[in-house]
Amino acid sequence: MRALAVILWLLGSPLAAETFAAWLEETAWPVAQQEGVTRATFQRLTAGLTPDLSLPGLSRDGDVPLIDSQAEFAAPARYFSENNLASLAATGRRLAEQYAETLARIERDYGVPSHIILAIWGRESAYGRASIPHDALRVLATRGFTGTRRAAFTAEFAAALRIKQETGLTLRSSWAGALGQPQFLPSSYLQYAADGDGDGTADIWSSVPDTLASIANYLAKHGYDGSRDWGFEVAFPPSVSCTSNGPDRGKPIQNWESAGITRISGRAFPQLERQGEGYLLMPAGRQGPAFIVTPNFYVLKEYNESDLYALFVGNLGDRIAYGSPAFRAPWGSTNAMTRGQVARAQRTLEAQGYDVGGADGLIGFKTRRAVGAWQAKSGRPQTCFPDAALIRELGG
Repeated sequence: MRALAVILWLLGSPLAAETFAAWLEETAWPVAQQEGVTRATFQRLTAGLTPDLSLPGLSRDGDVPLIDSQAEFAAPARYFSENNLASLAATGRRLAEQYAETLARIERDYGVPSHIILAIWGRESAYGRASIPHDALRVLATRGFTGTRRAAFTAEFAAALRIKQETGLTLRSSWAGALGQPQFLPSSYLQYAADGDGDGTADIWSSVPDTLASIANYLAKHGYDGSRDWGFEVAFPPSVSCTSNGPDRGKPIQNWESAGITRISGRAFPQLERQGEGYLLMPAGRQGPAFIVTPNFYVLKEYNESDLYALFVGNLGDRIAYGSPAFRAPWGSTNAMTRGQVARAQRTLEAQGYDVGGADGLIGFKTRRAVGAWQAKSGRPQTCFPDAALIRELGG
């Protein structure tokens, strides 16, 4: 019967609409009611609502698709396009002057540096210029009905209904359901959206002050320390194992310095930073640049769980504030595999007793360490990053 229902749904049959209607009534409404949405609001906002089956990453048969199309899963060299970064930095510097008074007030109120706020704004929506084309309610309802993480997106759909009920704002989102210029999920909007212009509403679609204050509030509530930097690109000697990377292996930056790690710029680490905790980050193993990052880096990752995202924001912020250059070390060839291939290789490593942090197709720090340990055990040079040949050998 399930297979028949799916086929009828894909064909656009009346049963499909009834199935979605049943989900709205039996699954979404109780969650929305708990969120504080009234019955009248629910009925008004869901009348005529239909699922958008053109969205990427949907799961109609229980499988969990691995999406390779998101920017954070692309090759690092493409992600750090110099033309894009240079353009965003130039615009960011201009906007820093245009909104200098607003940014100074927000930085004073929240303790987050304005260039980091600007960098996130630039990365998320090109400073509000990017198209945000989707009806958020439709996107979130679709993902709650038939996407991956259905329970989570049902809760986000309910949160969006509450936002609409309380504000009356037009809710536009990305295909993933992220709202407005800061690209907040609805639950994040309810927790962190801030009224930066004093009009009584946190309008992250149309108001620049609201957008900037909301980003700052998010980072501040997650512990961003405005007295510290986010991190530094470093020269990484062969004497330090690449398996030393990861947020669970931190130590004072002066200890990394004693091990032979230096800033690639040739400048010394700031004295304040030398006393603070630092973490070795090698997002492409020895095939790309290396960094010593601070706890602020992992606050940036709270915004988007991607090393590349946090590095992009950090570098863009530095360019806006200080005119810093691009990362100096090249990224190498790290894009010759899909998430599905990586996930299969991760399962092979798990079967051999290595902790890869979950077979999710993403090459996070635990997977990089597992690859380095496997390479050492196999008598191979430690790169802590798989190439296409290694992925094939591991069954990917």
